[in-house]
Amino acid sequence: MKLLHLPLLAILGLSLFGCDKATKTTPQTTAIKAREPVIAIALGGGGAKGFAHIGVIKVLESHGIKAKIVTGTSAGSFVGSLYASGKSPYQLQQIALNFKESDIRDLTLNRQGILLGQKLQDYVNKNVANKPMEKFPIRFAAVATRLDNGRKVEFIKGNAGQAVRASCSIPNVFVPATIAGVKYVDGGLVSPIPVKTAKDMGADLVIAVDISARPEGGKATSMFGLLDQTINIMGQQSINEELKQANIVIQPKVGHIGTLDLKASHETILAGEKATQLKIHAINKAIADFKKSPVALKPAPRAKF
Repeated sequence: MKLLHLPLLAILGLSLFGCDKATKTTPQTTAIKAREPVIAIALGGGGAKGFAHIGVIKVLESHGIKAKIVTGTSAGSFVGSLYASGKSPYQLQQIALNFKESDIRDLTLNRQGILLGQKLQDYVNKNVANKPMEKFPIRFAAVATRLDNGRKVEFIKGNAGQAVRASCSIPNVFVPATIAGVKYVDGGLVSPIPVKTAKDMGADLVIAVDISARPEGGKATSMFGLLDQTINIMGQQSINEELKQANIVIQPKVGHIGTLDLKASHETILAGEKATQLKIHAINKAIADFKKSPVALKPAPRAKF
């Protein structure tokens, strides 16, 4: 049969069929890769017991677990600011081992407190090279309490030493820190372990570090220890509520260490290391579970601030 004898429509049909067959290709599918979780560490208060946070950080980093967000209350804001500013775990440990009470002691005659807090502010700023918080390589927030209305405030910009001073201002020990005309006291009164703050900053997984254990035997051996214990007792409900929101809770055994026991810094750091080592499997599982979840296929959560 000759092609010329076929009807015109049939010829066109054969032609179109041939073109379709020749140009048809298999559609390609692009697999969406699961993203890594945004990990935060929320560091609680506890005076000298706060050096346990350094042990936590040491072990996390040794296992390749690097926080993108750090939040801290009181002693947690002190360690957290230094870490977020770019200090390595080794540098943090050296700071702790060399730290002396005289580094932050500036006695004052004031009915609102016996320590002014300026030396603490200067000490932090010196160790973060006077960088403002928004310039830190790790996002950071220091939590404090407004004295006039009792509300929680998260400092994420500006003078790091000033923010830490506000977060650490234990009532009747430190004179309240004044920032832009507003007075602030210890963040432990409203957010002892700032897990919610870490969530609000966009964290997928929050590792909370709780050093609020009361002194063994229930006795505080100094005014600082008594006030720290009082804040912990008053904030126990807040502590429990914050910890419920955390993915992992690390609780170093530091109840036998005094709030002002700077001589025990090595022991305190070691307690943080031991407690974290016990949680590494759980942390890695939480990361693996996240990467398998539908959330890992979506962009990172948008921070509220």
